[in-house]
Amino acid sequence: MPADPRRLAVLLAVHRSGGVLAAADTLRVTPSAVSQQIARLEAEEGVAVLDRGPRGATLTAAGRILAEAAERIEAELVEARKSLAALGGELSGRVTVAGFQTAIRAVVGPSFARVAERHPGVELVVEEREPAESMRRLREGDVDIVLIERDEDADTHVPRGQRDVVLLEEPWRLVLPAAAATPVQISDLRGATWLGAVPGTAADRAMGRIAATLGPLATRHVYYDFDVALALVAAGQGIGMLPALALQGELPEGLTVATVPGLGSRRLVARHRATRREPGAAVVAVIDELLAEASALDLG
Repeated sequence: MPADPRRLAVLLAVHRSGGVLAAADTLRVTPSAVSQQIARLEAEEGVAVLDRGPRGATLTAAGRILAEAAERIEAELVEARKSLAALGGELSGRVTVAGFQTAIRAVVGPSFARVAERHPGVELVVEEREPAESMRRLREGDVDIVLIERDEDADTHVPRGQRDVVLLEEPWRLVLPAAAATPVQISDLRGATWLGAVPGTAADRAMGRIAATLGPLATRHVYYDFDVALALVAAGQGIGMLPALALQGELPEGLTVATVPGLGSRRLVARHRATRREPGAAVVAVIDELLAEASALDLG
């Protein structure tokens, strides 16, 4: 009797999640139901598909062959669904979004579910890249949407043939070592040591605005990644100026986050090509879902 493709899907879930218990959580069934499906698959094919050990289950050589077949079936079904969506007049096609860590983590990642639910024919692809590389790929047509950061008073010039959509305006926050006094106004920061941001970044420009009020800032170290800044602040190396998105989730111990009037805000912007033919309907749909996800964020 040939294997039931539904059992192949269960085997694939075990392979991807790393065990029967994790696969049961992914499939939202009981571990017993997963084990039963695997046992039936082994009976149908006459081979063992899992090596069961004290640390979990791994695929046998036969199991890997069947899991690869399951992946091919899954891919074919995805393509068929896209074709059906196009046949029915639904949006379809691949939309590639290039961006940076905080934007991908807080906005793009959660948007996958929105896009899949509302536009099943659209394939959303994400690339984490340096800003210059993202812009180059946008110009060359390899990327459809680029997420960029911009301080509130940055130059808003947009190259010809492109258009910006502001997804989110988020406040800048101060992150200080827990032992430091919490400031209530910018003047309280006079004489403080700051972490330096990479020149040209939104954080660097925002710090320039602070320097216009306080005078030249004493800086130590240079960061690009916000997780690096958090680690340096936790180590007592200075004050960091970070956007609210970078402070989502659990933070390292030894930090104090302060909101001080006059710090300004950072804008998260989606840039796309704007020509007679672009943006296409699928790109517009993805931007709409990014906007919806960004507007639902609680930035504290």
